[in-house]
Amino acid sequence: MTTLIDGQPLPAAGGHPPVVMQVWGEAALFTRPELKVERVTYPVPTPTAAVGILESVFWKPEMRYQVVAIEVLKPIRQFRIRRNETSDLPSLAEAARGARRVDTAAHRDQRNAVCLRDVAYRIHAHIHLQGHASKPVAAYRDQFRRRVTRGACFQRPYLGTREFAAYFGDPDDTPPINRSEQLGIMLHSIDRSASREPAMTWFTAQMTRGVVRIPEHGIPAGLPAVAGA
Repeated sequence: MTTLIDGQPLPAAGGHPPVVMQVWGEAALFTRPELKVERVTYPVPTPTAAVGILESVFWKPEMRYQVVAIEVLKPIRQFRIRRNETSDLPSLAEAARGARRVDTAAHRDQRNAVCLRDVAYRIHAHIHLQGHASKPVAAYRDQFRRRVTRGACFQRPYLGTREFAAYFGDPDDTPPINRSEQLGIMLHSIDRSASREPAMTWFTAQMTRGVVRIPEHGIPAGLPAVAGA
């Protein structure tokens, strides 16, 4: 069975089409990493944000998700808010290891944020198994679909930041928006498997008629240069 988006097929994995989940919410913030003074959102979720949403619903140590496409189902609208944040930020390696406690009260700071309003997306992803998996991939796919249908989750998924909670359910036939644009350099994945500093990969994102297709692999690189630094 082949999954089609806008008449174009999505790649299969091991003979299986991607699993699909629809998510929506009142607001979202998928922060661009190259901007310093304000939090400015991408117009669509990043693959890492999509993986976080999927893992909130279903995850096992012997599996991982590969996001292959994200459909944007509602018009892209932005708004501004002022948020309390902390200026005492651990490094990515410290955050991944949980190595340092952050005192948010002593280092509170206010920042403007450019966010998204009234969003909805359809996420397509493959489930890949690690070498120590004891069940076939079909068993994990079935568990994922059952949990989505029931509305079950390990923790409440969120849309880029925890204050913007996400609702989720089975996909419907809502068409993607008719909008195309270049989205710039976007974070593809973070590899935390090594003991050294987590490794990041990136890709040049493009939305075509409301669909962002995600390549299988990104390009290894550090953080982009920060504007105004």
